[in-house]
Amino acid sequence: MADKLNEAVCSGPFMHPVIHLPEDYWVFDFTKGADPDFVCPYEYQIGRYDEVRPGMYDFELFGGVRDLHVGIDIGGPVGTPVHAFSSGFVFSMGINPEEGSYGPTIITQHRWEDRDIWALHGHLSLESLEMVKQGEEITEGQIIATIGSKEVNGGWEPHLHFQLSWEMPEGYDMPGVVARENREQSLQIYPDPRMVLGPIY
Repeated sequence: MADKLNEAVCSGPFMHPVIHLPEDYWVFDFTKGADPDFVCPYEYQIGRYDEVRPGMYDFELFGGVRDLHVGIDIGGPVGTPVHAFSSGFVFSMGINPEEGSYGPTIITQHRWEDRDIWALHGHLSLESLEMVKQGEEITEGQIIATIGSKEVNGGWEPHLHFQLSWEMPEGYDMPGVVARENREQSLQIYPDPRMVLGPIY
């Protein structure tokens, strides 16, 4: 059901870790869906990019067709600090209130190889929305948010959904899961977050 990754590198070249991971953590395999009886033996976990997750997105929000995950999930305790991977500024922020959505969300904007890139941080705490302001400049490594509880983060176990986009988002949202038929186009728009996170799995 899941694989453990030992002694992983937690950040890419010159990039600050978004979350400081311990040496040992869990890497989930959700390609057969989630096992409701599984109890993860590690405090921190990773959910993979470009992964089909059947049966995990039964909320009305996903229309019964969206189950391909195009971000990376980093699970950890409520209140875990979330850091800016690079300098930039706060593009947008707010609450995505639908059941199964992100709850409190912050999108930051950065420069990457002479291009603009946006980073979504979802499933945050309500307090996160008081930690930075829209339009505020941020520095590499700055704490910009904390992981939220299930009661406020859209109804999920505590984790950060981290997603990159080459296209400017609308508001403070972007689709974290897409329809399988849209995979090729979506992966062009939403690149693998390991380009800034490093080889965390």
